[in-house]
Amino acid sequence: MVRGRTQMKRIENATSRQVTFSKRRNGLLKKAFELSVLCDAEVALIIFSPRGKLYEFSSCSINKTIERYQKKAKDLGISIKAVQENMQNGKEDSFSLAKKIELLEISKRKLLGDELEPCSIDELQQLENQLERSLTRIRTRKNQLFREQIEKLKEEEKILIEENTRLRAKCGLQPLDLSTTQEKQQIADGESMEVETELFIGPRPPETRTTQKL
Repeated sequence: MVRGRTQMKRIENATSRQVTFSKRRNGLLKKAFELSVLCDAEVALIIFSPRGKLYEFSSCSINKTIERYQKKAKDLGISIKAVQENMQNGKEDSFSLAKKIELLEISKRKLLGDELEPCSIDELQQLENQLERSLTRIRTRKNQLFREQIEKLKEEEKILIEENTRLRAKCGLQPLDLSTTQEKQQIADGESMEVETELFIGPRPPETRTTQKL
């Protein structure tokens, strides 16, 4: 005979309910005992019958197991509370950052000249003052970079002059007098040199050379 599947609902018949309770209680106590022995687990089981009768099983002292459970539940509750608080703080920080980003985007668009219609005269004046301060800082920085570039070019010029003087001394030439505009221009444009070339058109005349200035 095939055993029927028991529906998971309250058994209405009191006698059948008591018989089922006794059978399943004993089976549950047996499983708790097997679990504690086979797996070396600390198991505590408490059962109250419908009439309030107590049945219990513990692999050690049930009071110690209950104390251990209460301590663990308390620690777990504290941990869960801390996680919930951190999540709440994270949500608040996220909302605050999103609000700041939105305000910065609005301010950026206004500085670019967009969405100025809702602005009052005082707000427009503040924007103008802010732009003027920004322009002042930009010009100051630009002038500083110009000065630094000029100083750098002067240092390079000094190095080139020293190198030119060394090379002229090595070739037995007099150092250039850079106090005159003509000689400064001579350095900028390059010195004139006379070279001999053998380029010619037509029959080559004997022992004839052409001198060309570069």
